[in-house]
Amino acid sequence: MKRSISGASVDLPRRRLLQFAGASVALGGLGLNAKWANASVDEDILDVVIVGAGLSGLTAACSLLQAGCESFLVVEARDRVGGRTLNHDLGNGYISEAGGQWIGSSQTAVADLARELGVGTFPSYYQGESVFLGGEGRMVTDLKGTLGADETLAAQLSELSRDVPSAAPWKSPRAAEFDKLSVGDWLSKQNVDLQKGLSLEGGIVISGGVMPAKLGLLHYLSMINSADCEYSQLDGMAHSAQDTRIVGGSQILSIKMAEQLGEKVKLSSPVRQIEGWDQDVVTIRTDSGDVRARKVIMAIHPALCQQIEFTPQLPAKRAALQRAWPGYSPMRKTAMVYSRPFWREKGLNGHLSQIGGPIIWAYDNSPPNGEIGVINAFVRSATLPSDLDKAKRVQTEIYAQALGEEALSPLSYHDHDWGQADPWTITCVSAIPPGFWSEHGEALRPPCGNLIWSGTETAEIWAGYMDGAVRSGRQSALQVLNALRLAGRSA
Repeated sequence: MKRSISGASVDLPRRRLLQFAGASVALGGLGLNAKWANASVDEDILDVVIVGAGLSGLTAACSLLQAGCESFLVVEARDRVGGRTLNHDLGNGYISEAGGQWIGSSQTAVADLARELGVGTFPSYYQGESVFLGGEGRMVTDLKGTLGADETLAAQLSELSRDVPSAAPWKSPRAAEFDKLSVGDWLSKQNVDLQKGLSLEGGIVISGGVMPAKLGLLHYLSMINSADCEYSQLDGMAHSAQDTRIVGGSQILSIKMAEQLGEKVKLSSPVRQIEGWDQDVVTIRTDSGDVRARKVIMAIHPALCQQIEFTPQLPAKRAALQRAWPGYSPMRKTAMVYSRPFWREKGLNGHLSQIGGPIIWAYDNSPPNGEIGVINAFVRSATLPSDLDKAKRVQTEIYAQALGEEALSPLSYHDHDWGQADPWTITCVSAIPPGFWSEHGEALRPPCGNLIWSGTETAEIWAGYMDGAVRSGRQSALQVLNALRLAGRSA
């Protein structure tokens, strides 16, 4: 999906930094209404270059603009904005999200951004019974807004997460103990029945990006810690991380921010080299030409940094983190479109889990008032044909078994494999393995010279989610503003 960004500039008022920071974070003395003390005499040198036009990079850019800093540019490798958020155009004004899409009940940063942009929200649909398939067997049950995980296990994980701070899991007093184990190791010691085990496994795969055997227990507990130490807030629907959807699809947030930024966003400009990050002026070499800046916000996935040549080489610990960061846990997400959400008429909520088949989890992704019916699904690429016609046929047959014969007659089918989409989305979520945080965690956030690390993976809460991306973007803008202020005072 390609989307052009208007080049028209927008004259935004220089609102106080508190509006976008979301907290009173030592803002005194930033001189928000004054011209920057360190404004470049050389007009060819920008104050800031932001690498990446996803939620994090665009939030950082809008935050700078709102604070009165106008000397910046956002460079993006793709020919669109939005990063790991992407809308499928279903026609007639309807969309379905191919990437990140939900706002959780405690994810206030992305909810605030939506309100600031005038974007509405609506509740996810989960009323009615969910379907579990196993071979020719079919079972229905009302999970009442949960994904059906074992309550005892959920309570145990919630309690364990209290010892694992989401901002720095490697600082947990039990880090050495937990980081030796995968989630699968821990689960193997518990007694889990088939249905609840399937629900738990599905939730872990969707949230963590891999099967439990490959996901670090310390990392997973840090995710639950983000969710107020309540497992149900991480992997559920009602009052959880999947509670709310965005009118117009999640990509609309990035599209609207990019429209405000106008010519300050440059698409189709992959960064190939960053030179002199340890000097006063950094050179960023892109396919669209070179640009120089005093500060650089790296708002991209850590593993993607491996595609950029840094001169001089990055400090050893940071370079090791980027090399070790898991760079391949893509998601494939499909959307089947019907004339109406017929399953609702049968008391079903459109949610489906499958044992041993291609469907990890399917769910009702229809528009706010159910004008058309949409079933989205996270699928196992290895067991679903890559040919779209065959993939569509396989899924319609599964949906017919689960939801009824009407499922055999969809209006359209959409399929997005993030592992094949482009070279700039090598992974959808970060499947952190055992041992990673203990070895590399300390290198995650500290700047390297004039490089400031951003992106959802650096967020102190809700890392890996849209909310984490927004938080990281605002935090990196604060870091840059403060660094520019200090540089101006010392000049």
